[in-house]
Amino acid sequence: MSVTTLTVGRLFIGGEWTDAADGGRMDVIAPSTGEKIADVARAGVADVDAAVAAARRAFDEGPWPRLSSRERARVLQRAYALMRERAEELAQLESLDVGKPITFARVVDVNNAAELYEYYAALGHRLDGEVREITAAAHAYIRPEPLGVVAAITPFNFPLILSSTKIAPALAAGNTVVHKPASDTPLSALLMAEILRDAGVPEGVFNVVTGPGSTLGDHLVGHPDVDKVAFTGSTEVGAHAAGLAGRSLTPFTAELGGNAANILFADADLDRAVHTIISAFVFNAGQFCMAGPRLLVERSLYGVVLGILKDAVPQVPFGDIADPATVIGPLASRTQLDKVSALVERARAAGARVVTGGHAVEHDGGFFYAPTVIADVAPDAEVVVDEVFGPVLTVQPFDTEDEAVALANGTPFGLASGIQTADLARAHRVAARLRAGITWINGWAVLDPSVPFGGVKASGWGREGGPEALQSYQKAHSIVFDLGGTA
Repeated sequence: MSVTTLTVGRLFIGGEWTDAADGGRMDVIAPSTGEKIADVARAGVADVDAAVAAARRAFDEGPWPRLSSRERARVLQRAYALMRERAEELAQLESLDVGKPITFARVVDVNNAAELYEYYAALGHRLDGEVREITAAAHAYIRPEPLGVVAAITPFNFPLILSSTKIAPALAAGNTVVHKPASDTPLSALLMAEILRDAGVPEGVFNVVTGPGSTLGDHLVGHPDVDKVAFTGSTEVGAHAAGLAGRSLTPFTAELGGNAANILFADADLDRAVHTIISAFVFNAGQFCMAGPRLLVERSLYGVVLGILKDAVPQVPFGDIADPATVIGPLASRTQLDKVSALVERARAAGARVVTGGHAVEHDGGFFYAPTVIADVAPDAEVVVDEVFGPVLTVQPFDTEDEAVALANGTPFGLASGIQTADLARAHRVAARLRAGITWINGWAVLDPSVPFGGVKASGWGREGGPEALQSYQKAHSIVFDLGGTA
């Protein structure tokens, strides 16, 4: 796909395409080839100020917050329809920009993002207040109101989906938005600006600034006219951003790093479980906060499972992202490739056994790393405790249910978890003990717009998806009429 046909390369502020105030530009690199595919505006602090000012005016003076929830819902429904009309364009752009296999971009990224707009359009039809019975001689009702200007800051791995989890509910609730996409993957954000404009979102309601997070993100999070920050990214950057937001007591939700454990009990359907295990760690080349990079195996199956993985993992289709059969594409950048390579080498040097993979792969100049399985690792090993964010699976044995739970909960993270078992009682019992925002049983990454997800511990707080996300973009305004005639 040629990106020259897209209105890329400029900021979208106040309903207009504009260059950065200082004329700055930055290159966009295709992870599958390492080559430049576009250049976009490199915004600065002045551009962030302009975008926030546009969003502020649109909220304080414009029609969007004052429309009925049904009127806003109709606009989001049109956005959904336009995303469906331009689905192939979105998929090709996301595949090229992020390095995703085209099948995944079509089936997962575009489909899920579009469904988020459809879901919140439907949910937006029901943004009614509540009447409360109170003991005093009074009449009370609760009016849900938008918060104001929302800063939506998103990462490089799922640009389209993770922006939609924020923008769709924020708009449905009547807020205005300034979106700062990852500097490595800004293209789908700019296409969504076109789509939302064409759907009827008024000027200033949705704005996009592209550029480095260290400059733009910090300024946006700490901006006095921002009323809510929705962030997805690493735990380290999220903690920093939360501190900046905390100075002005700005509401802040964060989906941060993950390092999920997938627990395989001996009674599981092994064929099905192995398919789930592999999918959980290779999906999106492992660049998935809710990936399953830690496999915990009941000891009686440990050697068997390692043998199966040694044979099966190298057979997963790998390479050309334009091939519909490809499952594993490149990592998102040279930096990410170097990070994963170094982490695996340190694990090898510390005595871990690389069962398969463990090396970068030369393919068309892209940033590819072979899917890797590592055994004989200590519970406190770096490759076990830290988030790898690449196609790397560590395998550890356990003897008892209690040991499995302790190992699963034994990292600072708590975003996702998985259980593979045929025992229904055990599934419920173990799930209740896992410290995670979502637990999948006999599957992985089964997601729906109606189901909230998010983290505990170092994986963040707040939820995206479901009515829980919509509520986080609203405030409750209590209106109480005194019926007793008192002053």
